[in-house]
Amino acid sequence: MPNSNAKFHCNNRGGREAGRRELVSRSLQSAQHCLEDQDFGTAYAHYLLVLNLAPELKTSVKETFQFTLFKWAEELDSLARIQDLFNCYEQALELYPNDEVICNSMGEHLFRMGFRDEAAGYFHKAVKLNPDFADAKENFYRVANWLVERWHFIMLNDTKRNLTYLKAIENAVRSGCKSVLDIGTGTGILSMFAKKAGASFVYACELSKTMYELARDVVAANNMEREIKLMHLKSLDLEIPKHIPER
Repeated sequence: MPNSNAKFHCNNRGGREAGRRELVSRSLQSAQHCLEDQDFGTAYAHYLLVLNLAPELKTSVKETFQFTLFKWAEELDSLARIQDLFNCYEQALELYPNDEVICNSMGEHLFRMGFRDEAAGYFHKAVKLNPDFADAKENFYRVANWLVERWHFIMLNDTKRNLTYLKAIENAVRSGCKSVLDIGTGTGILSMFAKKAGASFVYACELSKTMYELARDVVAANNMEREIKLMHLKSLDLEIPKHIPER
């Protein structure tokens, strides 16, 4: 005797799938009509629905979705609806977490609003995702110039000072200080001195997101990313042994 329950479930699934396809098709048409009418907010809502119902369409609608997002974000910005703007970008990044163009655009909005450290994080992510993305690289270095104090460049180019620090660190390590904590590591230069001097464990913390990302790049460029533990933390938030197992 045929299994009527199995047949019912099969028909039910088929009906739901047909309904999904119909809703996706209608939403795509509605989104296109809204774009033609320059109703970017409604178009954006339709694309969100489409991408949540049919993630397999992410690639095919990506460019149009980006265009819609950016136009709607401009409108929200002009209306001072800042929280709504950020919510839209968060939704977009949930759908396209590795999209360098969306990351860069988010960073540009943050930078214009004065959130420079946060903007640098998005610019840096965009560059990591696509090292050839010229706009993101330019934006990252521009915001880094805002965030890195002028004295930092002078300090890094002070050869006498750096050699004095190097000798002091070498003496400390040779005298038995094998575990090193670098508070406010900046570019990570002192942490690298400690590791080169023979320290067994080197920990470094940096509160500034921009400087933390720069330190990661500098340490990686010197092939020490596995030997120096960099932490984006305030020094007062460090916990033993959670962050620093050795003392």
